Amino acid sequence: MKKSGRRLLSARYLAALDAHLAATKLDGADRARSLGQAALDGGLATLDLAVMHGRAVAALAQSRNFADLRNGSLKRAGGFFIHALTPMEAAQRDARETNWQLKQRNEALHRLAAVLAKGSHRLTLEVLRRKTSEKDLRRSREQYRVLFLESQIMQKKLRQMTRQIIMAQEEERKEISRELHDEVVQTLVGISVELSALGKGASVGLKALKEKIARTQRLVANSVNEVHRFARELRPAVLDDLGLIPALHAYSRTLAERKKIKIKMTAFGGVEALGGAKRTVLFRVAQEALTNIARHAQATEVGMSIREISGAIRMEISDNGRSFDVKKALFARNPKRLGLIGMKERVEMVGGSLVIDSQPGKGTTVRAEIPFNRGKKER
Repeated sequence: MKKSGRRLLSARYLAALDAHLAATKLDGADRARSLGQAALDGGLATLDLAVMHGRAVAALAQSRNFADLRNGSLKRAGGFFIHALTPMEAAQRDARETNWQLKQRNEALHRLAAVLAKGSHRLTLEVLRRKTSEKDLRRSREQYRVLFLESQIMQKKLRQMTRQIIMAQEEERKEISRELHDEVVQTLVGISVELSALGKGASVGLKALKEKIARTQRLVANSVNEVHRFARELRPAVLDDLGLIPALHAYSRTLAERKKIKIKMTAFGGVEALGGAKRTVLFRVAQEALTNIARHAQATEVGMSIREISGAIRMEISDNGRSFDVKKALFARNPKRLGLIGMKERVEMVGGSLVIDSQPGKGTTVRAEIPFNRGKKER
């Protein structure tokens, strides 16, 4: 409230109090409450109204004898002030009630906010969990898709490998059949012809008869040798009876004589301590490598060595013949040299490793390494 408004209200209060004190009846309550309401509406507080009342009493003290308690003027002035305070007290009660209600509502809101915060936290965790689950699910689906595609590729490769193995078996059988027909059967036919001639030519001289018998014996010996060669190529008995080194010597010597290749071999005697499966793997690797050299490399010299290295036996077979693309041969969709894949599979099957290095002008080197524990006899 502005100063002018406060002065006007103070003058009204003074006049109303004077009239109240002059009246014979106590009828100033409504007027006092009206003034109190005006003071409340003007933004005055209880203390402001008390100051206004004090000034009014001081102004009326000259005409009213407030010191004489018997006339009751001071008491009546106090009653007027109390009635003037009524609107402010009511407003204060309403304010306290409102504040209490606001406090209750604020507390309720705080509790609700805490519940909502807790729920929001749980909801956030649940959203994160679901996002993580969805991410894991998508990852699992992707992994499943990759594994499924890989399994399809493996199945396709397996089918190709199966067909290639069957074809290789058929080629091997065809070659054995041709060898038997061209060598053994022809020799046996020659023996039969010679025996028939002996039966029909009983009158021939003793010398001619001896010559025919000698030819027949040579044919039989050749047949025996061819059958022995087939048997050695399929599974040399010397490998089981005498060991890996004698078996490799025998095979190398026979191949060198047949293909006119010079083969030099050095071997570590401790290799015989390997188990039968590992010795067989080394023999098959050497057999396949020497066969490939004889068929494709057009080599004149071959070096084969078996030696011990740290924790392993290393076998190397090198030639001075033509080179070839190793990666193309191993990873071709339809590999022609299935024996190379077979060598690699055999060596890895016993925990070893196989490396093939082929360079133009330097020939080819096949290196196989198989785990070996010195002093421990394997089965």
